[in-house]
Amino acid sequence: MSRRAVVIGAGLAGLLAAAALSPAVDEVVVLERDDLPDGPQHRRGVPQGRHAHLLMAGGLAAMDDLIPGVDMRAHLLAAGAREMSPGSGMLALTSEGWFRRWRHDGPRMVTCSRALLDWAVRRAVLTVPGVTVRRADAAGLAGSARRVTGVRLADGVLDAGLVVDASGRGSRLLHWLGALGITGVRARTVDSGLVNATRVYRTPAGAERFPLTMVQADPYAGRPGRSGMVLPIEDGRWMVSLAGTRGAEPPADPEGFLKYTLDLPDPIVGRLISGAEPLTDVHVSHSTANVRRYAEKARHWPEGFVVLGDALATFNPAYGQGMSVAALGALDLARTVRRLGAGAPGLARRAQRAVARSVEAAWATAVSQDVRYPGTRGGSPNAADHLVAAYTRRLTRAATGSYPAAAALWEVTAMRTGPARLLRPDTLLATLAGPALPPLAGPPLSAAEREVLRALDRVGR
Repeated sequence: MSRRAVVIGAGLAGLLAAAALSPAVDEVVVLERDDLPDGPQHRRGVPQGRHAHLLMAGGLAAMDDLIPGVDMRAHLLAAGAREMSPGSGMLALTSEGWFRRWRHDGPRMVTCSRALLDWAVRRAVLTVPGVTVRRADAAGLAGSARRVTGVRLADGVLDAGLVVDASGRGSRLLHWLGALGITGVRARTVDSGLVNATRVYRTPAGAERFPLTMVQADPYAGRPGRSGMVLPIEDGRWMVSLAGTRGAEPPADPEGFLKYTLDLPDPIVGRLISGAEPLTDVHVSHSTANVRRYAEKARHWPEGFVVLGDALATFNPAYGQGMSVAALGALDLARTVRRLGAGAPGLARRAQRAVARSVEAAWATAVSQDVRYPGTRGGSPNAADHLVAAYTRRLTRAATGSYPAAAALWEVTAMRTGPARLLRPDTLLATLAGPALPPLAGPPLSAAEREVLRALDRVGR
């Protein structure tokens, strides 16, 4: 059997999969059909690349485990990324009210443009011995229904003992499997019709330390969801991303963009950007549906083939899970290969099931929220969704004024632990007790931050 592994796709999932496999094989060839930029630049193969991204603490920890000899936190910060704490460095209006800011930081997250993150990760992974990127478009899988033996290219077949499909939202997985005689892989799409609109601004003088600011959508209000975020990123910029589900889509024109921010449940995003200098036009994207391919449940699955990242499951980007799920999936792959060996019988099936575990919690979070918005296609709330929603609302309400409840929510949102954390006795007690402090009437700003907002606000004068 070949001691080569081939990864289809040089996005985040593909590069991390290459790092995961490198200790177990002689070489890893990453196939990418796009030209890869030499620096932190947007590329066509990342449809959500121009919009806000958050790298959660769990995803960052997985990257550290995958890429030997590189401190990914330090590497990303040196490249220009920012670091935020949900406990003290974030203003967040939820469906249940404003979160408080606490002295305890909680798990930190990294904020930067997706272009910077991809470039920094690519630089780190390409230092791993045996990993190379080749410009080529995968045309299909070589082999049979029993075993995948390589990847079909325009000029022949690239043999491999293990193939990983990390080709993203546009994966041709079902078509490729069908060509090998494998059918019946179940897929599900849940589409709230969410549209993203993003514009980048220069961070105003004096606002360099202003916290990440978000107004979240309310899935329980019985009307389309609307949200907005001001995300500090590299090079002294604010990335401002708006999102609206079917019936409340944000517009692409600058005047409409600003008006949309002011019509959110709190106008703080609009007040901040009304006095900021725009650096780009408004970029709009519609590639936001939740899509799940249940590869791990297929009746027949070939040896030598694993799927991960967006090729396995894509999530509504509003929940900030996709990059961390990809990193955790690559880590699951690495652990399975390390335990069994790259050529072990049954490796692909076991790896696929391991990868699916990191997908399932994120899928449940996204879909249980999205099915509640009017006009969502692909599902409606069932009894379990209503039960989860009732508990989630009560926990979120408690978290607006209870540190134990907030800490549990941060741990799960950061993907440092699974949803079982929310059912621990201490979390249950905090949830049942409710908020210990009264609700906030507005965002919890410091005196200096209140002055920054007042100076920038061109609409409240």
